[in-house]
Amino acid sequence: MKLSTKGRYGVRAMYELALGFGSGPLSVKEIAGRQGVPEAYLEQLVAPLRRAGLVKSIRGAQGGYELAKPPDEISAYAIITALEGPTAPANCVLDEEQCENSMNCAMHSLWQRIHDGVNDVLLSITLQDLLKDASPAALCAEESQKLGV
Repeated sequence: MKLSTKGRYGVRAMYELALGFGSGPLSVKEIAGRQGVPEAYLEQLVAPLRRAGLVKSIRGAQGGYELAKPPDEISAYAIITALEGPTAPANCVLDEEQCENSMNCAMHSLWQRIHDGVNDVLLSITLQDLLKDASPAALCAEESQKLGV
């Protein structure tokens, strides 16, 4: 399974919001600059993340976006499925009626196991886990960039 740029950039944007959780909203321009994501593309990703209840928008001069929940309550699964849709490698995993041969298909159990495994991993990782897993060097670089050093 390969994630599109929607999923990859979306996780990066959410990670950036998690870094600043509790410090006020960040503009799309700030998030894009810090994560090396095209600003116009990131703007398109915010809407599905907002509809999924993962981010909220703050209006006004000091407005922007912030996480709608604490980082420990937002899983990688929630982000990926909000942006990419279901993680199933084949349609028959989501709806057996999609395949006329699903009852006799030797591949169905393989597709189901892949689906279950991917979901288990994505559900087990939160933004808080990503924050904890970040290397000290990466955090120093991010902090230096934020401070303009």
